[in-house]
Amino acid sequence: MQNGTRLAAVDLGSNSFRLEIGVLDHGLIHPTDYLKETVRQGSGLDEQRNLSEDAMQRGWECLARFGERLRGFQKKQVRAVATQTLREAKNRDVFLARAQTLLGFPIEVIAGPEEARLIYQGVCRNLPQNQERRLVIDIGGRSTELILGQGFETQALASYRVGSVAWSMRYFPHGQFSTQAFAMAEIAARAVLDEALQMYPRDAWDVAYGASGTIGAVGDVLAAAQRQTGVVSRKDLDWLQDKLLKAQHVDRLRLEGVKEDRRAVIGGGLSVLRAVFDLLKIDDMHIAQGALRHGALYDLLDREHLHTDLRARSVERLARNFHIDAKQAQRVRDVALGFLQQAMPELEPDAQELRELQWAAQLHEIGNVISHSDAHKHGAYIIDNADATGFTMDELHRLSQLVLGHKGKLKKLDVDTRQTSFTAQLMALRLAIIFCHSRLDPQMVGVSLRFHANKGLYQLQLPQGWDNTFPQSRHLLNEEGTAWLKTGWNLSLQVQSN
Repeated sequence: MQNGTRLAAVDLGSNSFRLEIGVLDHGLIHPTDYLKETVRQGSGLDEQRNLSEDAMQRGWECLARFGERLRGFQKKQVRAVATQTLREAKNRDVFLARAQTLLGFPIEVIAGPEEARLIYQGVCRNLPQNQERRLVIDIGGRSTELILGQGFETQALASYRVGSVAWSMRYFPHGQFSTQAFAMAEIAARAVLDEALQMYPRDAWDVAYGASGTIGAVGDVLAAAQRQTGVVSRKDLDWLQDKLLKAQHVDRLRLEGVKEDRRAVIGGGLSVLRAVFDLLKIDDMHIAQGALRHGALYDLLDREHLHTDLRARSVERLARNFHIDAKQAQRVRDVALGFLQQAMPELEPDAQELRELQWAAQLHEIGNVISHSDAHKHGAYIIDNADATGFTMDELHRLSQLVLGHKGKLKKLDVDTRQTSFTAQLMALRLAIIFCHSRLDPQMVGVSLRFHANKGLYQLQLPQGWDNTFPQSRHLLNEEGTAWLKTGWNLSLQVQSN
């Protein structure tokens, strides 16, 4: 990207939605605009984990306003990510369908470890680049992320389902503060976070940083009380809890620095923060300036090039760990990419679609380690449930569906096969596997793929005499044509004559 390019990140958190806009300048992103709205979607989840109509409406209205601010931005300049509430919501597709239209850009629901990675990137980009070992903590509305890292590299990532909104609803449901409620909330938080003791021992980090959310709110209160700025200590947490207990109810809380959007969730957030301090033996926590949205901004730069895209490294790790035949994967990848690009100019696949196809080709045999006969099914399951750094949940699922569909019937796919881009990727992948079925470098001279959008037709052109030279491949292609007839798309074979 060129200097001066505007970039934007949207963070759909459980308590607030945020929009950060910055300008690229020699590898750094300088913030220019910041919008934040308290949406409190996390409190809109019912017992069946469905978002209420009111919660969805609050989110839609906010995103419509963000969408107006983002008019004129291109797709590659914006990244919108959603976290724990939408990870949990069973009806998230209903919310997202309209939300993406109002915002004008795709919204990615990210897994907990990916949220933790982006938080760390946002924090470390705003810290001096030295060799200190960092523990970064972010207590959000419905989840808490813990990260160990050094420089720009992370060493441990975890997300726990405990947060300020969830704990306030559960242990301070009517806004009342009591010693017993705080004790119960802290015990419950420690129970959820208990496994962190093994992953984040005190001798593994030098400095603890708190990012955004609850920790930022506590820092605002301490600064307003002139206790200290930029650091939170155990004594500060005791002092703040004492203030809440004396107030007895959130409506009677008179404390400078408590913003209105934090008032209703401060009890739950404080109890989780105290549990984190106790479990991880933290004496002082520094308040970090960076957050998830900043990490998402810098991730836009990393995704621009394949060699800096962390998703490519995750695919390579999966391929290595599951002992995939690298030579066969490369054959299939090269042929599949060739087919997809030949279908231009009708399709014009973008860089993301080309990368998705490349990764699907690299991983299409990942399920062989479990069972050859149902490898495509096992492969899809592995990818859907993989801890793949850099991927969103939707990206992993799309990749899993390409792997699931690389052979066999097409009706089993959990994707709308009317989508031209996905269908083209899948067509290219399945054809490439046929041409490489002998696990030898295929002869592709005179072979090409054309797409006719007005007819819903893919036309595979073959050189003269090809079907006589490769009778098994011709048989497989005939079967492939039959398989596609049931999807509304057609594949025709055209062999050149004299």
